[in-house]
Amino acid sequence: MAGSTLTQMADRLIDEREAASILCYTPRALQNWRHRGGGPKFVKVSGRSVRYRISEVYAWIDARTVANTSERSSQA
Repeated sequence: MAGSTLTQMADRLIDEREAASILCYTPRALQNWRHRGGGPKFVKVSGRSVRYRISEVYAWIDARTVANTSERSSQA
């Protein structure tokens, strides 16, 4: 049961304001990334409504985590 609850939390959809807060960026930065590419994967709910899976936001962070300045990010 606990594993199921964790999966449900990771798959929970959040709005761009919440995603921006997790990333310490502005919602406008997320809008720019969606337009240009390069931000976390998102779900387009309707023509103007976008949501993010919590797991995708944290996966995006993990993909950019490096141990030192000479280590290249895999997403650079």
